[in-house]
Amino acid sequence: MGLFNSFGRKAKTVIKQQVIKHHRRAGTVLFSDTTLRDGEQMPGATLEPDEKVRIAVELEKLGVHSLDAGFPASSESDVEGIRKIVKAVRKPVVTALCRTLKGDVDAAEDALSGAAPHKRGVSLFCGSSPLHREFKLNKSKEEIISLTTGMIDYALSKFDIVAFSPEDASRTELPYLCELYREAIDAGATTVGFTDTVGVLAPDTARDTVRRIQDGVPNIDKALFAVHFHNDLGLAVANTLACIQENVNVVQCTINGIGERAGNTSLEEVAIAMSMHPDLYGPLGKLDTTKLVPLCELVSELTGIPLPINKPVAGRTVFATEAGIHQDGLLKNPDTYLPFRPERVGASGIELVLGRHSGRRAVAHHLEQLGVEPTDELVVGVLDGIKTLPKGTVIDESCLCDLVTRAGQSGASRPPA
Repeated sequence: MGLFNSFGRKAKTVIKQQVIKHHRRAGTVLFSDTTLRDGEQMPGATLEPDEKVRIAVELEKLGVHSLDAGFPASSESDVEGIRKIVKAVRKPVVTALCRTLKGDVDAAEDALSGAAPHKRGVSLFCGSSPLHREFKLNKSKEEIISLTTGMIDYALSKFDIVAFSPEDASRTELPYLCELYREAIDAGATTVGFTDTVGVLAPDTARDTVRRIQDGVPNIDKALFAVHFHNDLGLAVANTLACIQENVNVVQCTINGIGERAGNTSLEEVAIAMSMHPDLYGPLGKLDTTKLVPLCELVSELTGIPLPINKPVAGRTVFATEAGIHQDGLLKNPDTYLPFRPERVGASGIELVLGRHSGRRAVAHHLEQLGVEPTDELVVGVLDGIKTLPKGTVIDESCLCDLVTRAGQSGASRPPA
């Protein structure tokens, strides 16, 4: 029996290496979404199991490669959510987060038991930086390596897909980090991840570090290489794109960039940047950008975390303008003042907001929408009325009708020319 099991594991290793080589040769970045795990860790963003399922189904439609679905050892709610997600989706690989503890891996095995072997996996993590080694784990470099490789071996007895990420990798000594990756890959890790856990890197340093890791880990081609950035300096998207240019295989993101502290890399921002600049970042792959805005709105609704009105891709003002010059240009050709059309990301359309900065073209357009003939005199009268409104007044259809009435009355009281 032992010989049979050994033979079976070797055969699986060969198959996994073929899959890894296929993904590497394809040159397409794989999106791993962690909205349901790291995103949910944002204070106030807790999701119920059925809400996680709704988001997971939409992420599958979007075309993500894998879902970081939860941390089974943390709560029964996470276990329930993962079980339901496994039943609801078929295409993405569903993974669970685990510390380097056998109990965590066992909990993940239980939660993911309903998934096919090639569609389930675990993501192991262990602190690697001097701060984590000394103050959090009280372990030496050698002990961290031994703990990591031992737990990878244990996880491989239950899962075909085993990822490993050193926590706080961006503040770990580079030679030691490379050694840790090398040992993890030799132990059988199918993916290794570079984590900027506290979001301290800038694009140049992120790019340089990733390049040096690829040069310093001789067996890096035997695993997929992933990156995971936090947004504490507002640079998570820029850092991710810089690493894509260094040919990383997997990027981990969240919808709306939600997550710990200042959040994670925003999936929708990386996706639209890649779709607009394939010459820089390569093909977007199977991701359907028309699903982005509805998904952003769903995540905001279910987590209770509002979208900033100027949030790239999905914010309310992305396709709205009050400026007269811009409104005039948009009416003539939307591309004059838009980087991309609303339909490209599934947004509802362009909004010409009436306000103190608006011009005659926008007012005339709105009057036509009301079925009112936009005579020059009426347009000027409405525009004059708009500029006298108190700050913050929302000019909706009712308000505009009042302005039309007032402008008409004012025009009627004027003496003939």
